Amino acid sequence: MKKRVISAIIMALMFVPFLLLGDIWYMAFISILGILSLWELIRLEKNIPNYMQFLSYIICLLLILYRYNSLQYYNIVNYPIIISMFLIYSFSVIINDDLKKYNYKDGLWLMGVTLLIGLIFNSAIKVRMIGLYEVLYCVIIAYVTDSFALFGGMLFGKHKLCKEISPNKTIEGGIIGTVVGTILGSLFYYFVIGNEAIWLIMTLSLVLSVFGQFGDLFFSSIKRNYGIKDFSNVIPGHGGILDRLDSLLFVLLGFLLYILII
Repeated sequence: MKKRVISAIIMALMFVPFLLLGDIWYMAFISILGILSLWELIRLEKNIPNYMQFLSYIICLLLILYRYNSLQYYNIVNYPIIISMFLIYSFSVIINDDLKKYNYKDGLWLMGVTLLIGLIFNSAIKVRMIGLYEVLYCVIIAYVTDSFALFGGMLFGKHKLCKEISPNKTIEGGIIGTVVGTILGSLFYYFVIGNEAIWLIMTLSLVLSVFGQFGDLFFSSIKRNYGIKDFSNVIPGHGGILDRLDSLLFVLLGFLLYILII
């Protein structure tokens, strides 16, 4: 528990100033976090050639910054970049010509994580463009849900939620986290942003709370598959970027999806 609290304070001290400044400062900070997150995933595979790693960082940065200053939220996918990615990662397997060291599975993994990180962190920039309070709303949803799921699990947890992926998470904790996250998130949205019907706000908060928990479990499944506890030690003693942002990234992605739908 103490470790989580310290991690939250560290991330807040890092994140809040850039969030408040916005514009190019926030964009640069998010870009750095995105590249570090991609590094955390790429390093899990030992067979990726150096030139493909370098190329993936460049492509990821292009995805993160794509139309960063545009209010046309539908234009979040650059098809020339996506098609070029498919061709590059496919050709790289042939060019490398050593299937024991680098094959199509490695190429698809590299393409997948590059695309995933690029789109997720691009959504983090897009949501900030919508507004500061909208980002704070997503932060509240993610970390209130996570914190109360932990507390609820410690106090009332009896039934495992996903024992193969994250043995310590419980159904009871997940429910408590969702309920509290939905209530506090809805209250913030209603009184601070307040431009939607209360039933829609509560529905959105509920869905985003669940999204956050799925994000946590998704990245936990990757760690479980590779037999690691943390993605890295970028934050000494507290894990990596993805260890701290897993829930929030999925909440931001879910919120942008909501904006696109409405």
